[in-house]
Amino acid sequence: MIQMFEPDMKDVEILKELCNDSRKSFREIARKIGIATSTLIKRFNTMKKEGIIKSSTLEIDYEKLGYPLTALIEVMVSKGKLIEVENKIAKLPNVYGVYDLTGESDMIILARFKTRKDLNAFIKSELVSEHIERTNTRLILNAVKEEYNIL
Repeated sequence: MIQMFEPDMKDVEILKELCNDSRKSFREIARKIGIATSTLIKRFNTMKKEGIIKSSTLEIDYEKLGYPLTALIEVMVSKGKLIEVENKIAKLPNVYGVYDLTGESDMIILARFKTRKDLNAFIKSELVSEHIERTNTRLILNAVKEEYNIL
């Protein structure tokens, strides 16, 4: 049985502060939420050890970096080959998400591209495999919300 970490309100406050700005100092966060810096560091290390905090990252505007196209690609895979196909696709540079699904499709790929030509080449070269039965590609027109924290 998997033992779940049970965060209390102070842990949630720490996570919220880190999600808002992961560059804040421990001292600044501790002062804001009303705990000692040493207590915050201990809680942070516990959450990191438990795998709740996986990494410290930053938010990038990929459109400003020249990647204006985001594609959501549904994929149907031959029986028994899903993990093999997913692992191969997950290593591709334009891909930033690979998910198992329930329903008609077996997986979803999220990827970013500089041009339609790049997207076309990706579909026609990387998604051509004896194990990929069918794909359905959709372009994302507008990201209304794209946040990964729900706290």
